[in-house]
Amino acid sequence: MENRKSAYRPSDQDLATWALQAWGRSVDGPLRFASSPENDALIRVYWVTPDAGLYGEMQPVTVNGRRGAAVYVRPDTDVGGEEIARLARTDPLYRDIVVYLTCLHELGHALGLAYTDDFADIMYFFGFGGDIPGFFNRYHMRLDDRGSISGVSGLSPGDIDRVRALYPR
Repeated sequence: MENRKSAYRPSDQDLATWALQAWGRSVDGPLRFASSPENDALIRVYWVTPDAGLYGEMQPVTVNGRRGAAVYVRPDTDVGGEEIARLARTDPLYRDIVVYLTCLHELGHALGLAYTDDFADIMYFFGFGGDIPGFFNRYHMRLDDRGSISGVSGLSPGDIDRVRALYPR
């Protein structure tokens, strides 16, 4: 993970790590994540500038002949519209939730998951509409503080079923 002159904060690295751990816990065994040099990493997380897309993006890459992914996360919450930007400015936990759930979503794509139309899923496509600030607030209500993000995955039963189908025990 690296900083590419964005709204990145060093503590954002925790959010990406917790997102990887949530996916790993969801399949209980078949996925293992470990740090490695960028040239060898199958999943790479980059923190991008405000001019780079929406919340995030995943691009497939080939690493030593294997399928991998470059995950781009924009930790600048202004892209979400006025209400999300206001909430993120006034509530640091809300900002971290937006970044964490973005990591979780884009890492889902890196693992091979597609968008869904189920608003309960982390893989939900915002293009379908709905109460997007409420999407983040729903997760916010499950937390006591920033540290509790590490133990509250944000994955729905549908997300877990789909990733387990891709990575069976």
